[in-house]
Amino acid sequence: MKLYEELQWRGLIDNISDDQLIEELNEGSITFYIGIDPSAASLHIGHFCSLLTARRLKDAGHNPLLIAGGATGLIGDPKPNAERPMISIDTIRENIVSVKEQMKKVVDCEIINNYDWHSETNIIKFLRDYGKHFNVNYMLSKETVKRRLEVGITFTEFSYMLLQAIDFLNLYEKYNCRLQIGGQDQWGNITAGLELIRKIHTDVKAYALTMPLITKADGTKFGKTETGTVWLDSNLTSPYELYQFFINTEDEKVIEYLKKFTFLTKEEIDKLEIELETNPELRNAQKKLGEEVVKIIHGQEAYEQAIKITNALFSGDISQLTGKEIEQSFKDMSIYDLTNASNLVDLLVEAEIVTSKREAREFITSGAIFVNGNKVTDLKFIINKDMAIDSKYIIIRKGKKKYYLLKY
Repeated sequence: MKLYEELQWRGLIDNISDDQLIEELNEGSITFYIGIDPSAASLHIGHFCSLLTARRLKDAGHNPLLIAGGATGLIGDPKPNAERPMISIDTIRENIVSVKEQMKKVVDCEIINNYDWHSETNIIKFLRDYGKHFNVNYMLSKETVKRRLEVGITFTEFSYMLLQAIDFLNLYEKYNCRLQIGGQDQWGNITAGLELIRKIHTDVKAYALTMPLITKADGTKFGKTETGTVWLDSNLTSPYELYQFFINTEDEKVIEYLKKFTFLTKEEIDKLEIELETNPELRNAQKKLGEEVVKIIHGQEAYEQAIKITNALFSGDISQLTGKEIEQSFKDMSIYDLTNASNLVDLLVEAEIVTSKREAREFITSGAIFVNGNKVTDLKFIINKDMAIDSKYIIIRKGKKKYYLLKY
């Protein structure tokens, strides 16, 4: 497949501004950009798909520019139903340092801060050189603005479209950038940039390409879990958690995600699709999805660690885990603090693992209690610091799947 056809097959094309872009993507070499909003200290998994698309184009011979929105992040793209909270310039600067490292892991290319040119534009220049090219009726017709008119929109948010358009113009003039890529919700902002370029440089052929928003099987937002957003920062979402997120993908979505989130070929994905249809219980497609994503974001060693934790929790052989791996595994679990040696029966009640001493004795004598992976049937068993993993952690398993973390 040529590049455009591959992007279509992977489900990465929502809309393009001109059919001529197809030929440019397939046969030429075009400079393009993707903008990233540094409103948080880490990128999330939704950004990952955009960055992968940039890398696909780079691998096909095109020239990517990644924009860290130091200026646009201070304003904020209008949310569907409310104004975004303002972020301080110091916070934005700190966030950019973090997200730049994450961006470079996926796409090794030049990363530019749009604060560099916006900070040099005074209000007179903004209104005379740029504002005069935008008809208010044209701006009101854009979906990002239209959806906010009923609840109200400030002039600050209303101006965001102009800032993004100025970005496209500056990148064209400085880098000959003729293509902007973004999510489908960015279509109005991106095409505003096209209009600005065409009005100032009438002979230029510039383009827009948007990608579909990614959703779960029930139509809800992709990248959210019970514990929150799936981040690319390993301190916020560990490689183990990232792996678990993807291996729990619904059967009806896993092939779509394999196309969008990996570099596997059509032949490899077709084979996984057949395996999914014939042996869905093996979850080979989900496992491969988790493997590829973790390796791209965090590397081979992190993937192997995620597998080690997964296998240990599945088999119950907790003793093979290090303290650091235990912290990954149980990051969002409440921890019971230990101080002294304790009788297991008493401890099960105190840590609220069971409701009574009678229930504790029943679980122990039936062989349903495991301490650091070892079955305990002795009602007089004493837990002490000497048996703790890394001299800190005691992990109690009740039954097959219920884990509890205790810490000295």
